[in-house]
Amino acid sequence: MKNKFPAWDLSDLYKGTDDPKIAKDLAAYARRTKSFARKYKGKLATLSAGEFLAAVKDIEYRAKIAGRLGGFAYLNMVTQMKNNEAVAFYQNIEEKLTDYAKPSVFFSVEFNHLPQAKISEWLKNKEIKAYKYWIKRLRRFRKYELSEPEEEILLEKSLTSGDAWVRLYEEHSSRLEYMVDGKKYNDAELSKLLLSQEAQTRLKAGREMNRVLKENSHLMTFIYNMVMKDKAIEDDKRGFKTPVSARNMSEDVSDESVEVLAKSVKKHYKDIAHRFYKLKAKWLGVDKINYWDRNAPLPFGYDQEYSWEQAVEIVLNAYKEFSPKLYAIAKDFFDHNWIDVPPRDGKRSGAFCSSPLAEGHPYLMLNFAGKQNDVLTLAHELGHGCHHQLRVHNGTLNEHSRMTSEEVASVFGEMIVFQSMLRNTKDDKAKLCLIASNVGDMINTAIRQIAFHFFELRAHQERKKGEVSAERLSQIWVEEMKDSLGDYVVVDKDSADIWSMVGHFFFLPFYVYAYSYADCFVNSLYKVNESGKVENFADKYLHMLSRTALDDYDDILKPFGLSPNREEFWEYGLSLIAEYIDQLEELDRKLF
Repeated sequence: MKNKFPAWDLSDLYKGTDDPKIAKDLAAYARRTKSFARKYKGKLATLSAGEFLAAVKDIEYRAKIAGRLGGFAYLNMVTQMKNNEAVAFYQNIEEKLTDYAKPSVFFSVEFNHLPQAKISEWLKNKEIKAYKYWIKRLRRFRKYELSEPEEEILLEKSLTSGDAWVRLYEEHSSRLEYMVDGKKYNDAELSKLLLSQEAQTRLKAGREMNRVLKENSHLMTFIYNMVMKDKAIEDDKRGFKTPVSARNMSEDVSDESVEVLAKSVKKHYKDIAHRFYKLKAKWLGVDKINYWDRNAPLPFGYDQEYSWEQAVEIVLNAYKEFSPKLYAIAKDFFDHNWIDVPPRDGKRSGAFCSSPLAEGHPYLMLNFAGKQNDVLTLAHELGHGCHHQLRVHNGTLNEHSRMTSEEVASVFGEMIVFQSMLRNTKDDKAKLCLIASNVGDMINTAIRQIAFHFFELRAHQERKKGEVSAERLSQIWVEEMKDSLGDYVVVDKDSADIWSMVGHFFFLPFYVYAYSYADCFVNSLYKVNESGKVENFADKYLHMLSRTALDDYDDILKPFGLSPNREEFWEYGLSLIAEYIDQLEELDRKLF
């Protein structure tokens, strides 16, 4: 099956790493930051509305320069992680941006010491009012801000502390090599073997993955301990009560609501994950499945291969069926070079959507291998991209990524593509395979990510007492995986070191619950859509996406009669997964 894979073109950011505009933009960023400090430091309280507006526009201008420079450097690097020049260029840009930003550190500290009356006075100005969401977000963090010198130190030290450890983790992970049957694989290629129809191939790949990670556990454990300690120091200085509190504040959700989500999901481990893996063990013809068999294809299923062109057609047709407006937005990604598709040596594994400029277009990165999951991954990342495009008019400063809502559009994109594929599937065995694959993905998103969340909570809590050993981290991992996956999945020494493959533990601590949050969020929305109780659902959904960076969750969900502050909201979303398992049990009885 021949594929013509597109690769992204970054020339609308810069023509290349030797583009003269890079040096000019860096110089402009440094010059304007110094000028900003001279003009406004120690004077915010005396500014008129017009003067404050000029200051805000200056901040916005510099944010665009930094976004373009940092975004280009990162995107240029991730497709060639073994290229030392690309990695060094990225590090150089990051260091310069951090260094040049230091003179402006005073702003948020000084701004948050202003009386509310002064800010209310400024907000009477129509042009300043357009930035009210940005202002609201700045004020929310005022309780946790430190003095200007302290903030400057944290900014400078980030390059040699947290950010440095993350860089080491990513570079080291991208260089790991795995051997199966005498052939060398990188992690993305090895992951494909875990989806093989052959149980022995999955067994060898799974054990090799764990073997290599165990060999590297000393370094991975040391890096993780440093990441956790670095976070703990900053959390303590700022006054956050728990390790997850800072992330929750960034997401604009309360500690209590996340705790309710986590407890609700954990309560449903048995009637969702445990029940599903009991079925899967039966279908695979074993008493228990190995940890790496969770996503294995079913033996009676057809391991269908999709060309890139077929995948695009399936996804775009599903998007169009749901909303012609959504289809029009999605089509741009394929009409332009905004997407990098093929897996290749040195390219970062996985997939993502990156938006260097709030008012520009995003870039999608995939590692497309032609499997059903790759089709749904395309739908997922395209959902992110469309979400961004619906928000381009919000403005650079007002734009803010709340991961809990960022994952909504992506997971919903997967959902509408899955449902489209299901409607076009008539054979009962094929239908069982499709539903089973989707349920497996939903468990990975809603259930397993909460198990990851509990792993993080325990690891960070134990780190407060001192360094956590590799053996202890593996023990915590095994305990949480066993609890979430149940008695029909073998979690033992051959999968005990896989925790270090979860990149979010390193570069975005406590991000993982956002996936579960979004999955339950989407499931609840989808059930409302299916009920037909909300007129013009698609248009209201797209409008909701345009407001996710601006409005509170209660406000954006009000048109759908939902509220995330109630336990029933999470139960409603989880019930959709349970209903799919009901269908699987019914098909199982019918077929076997």
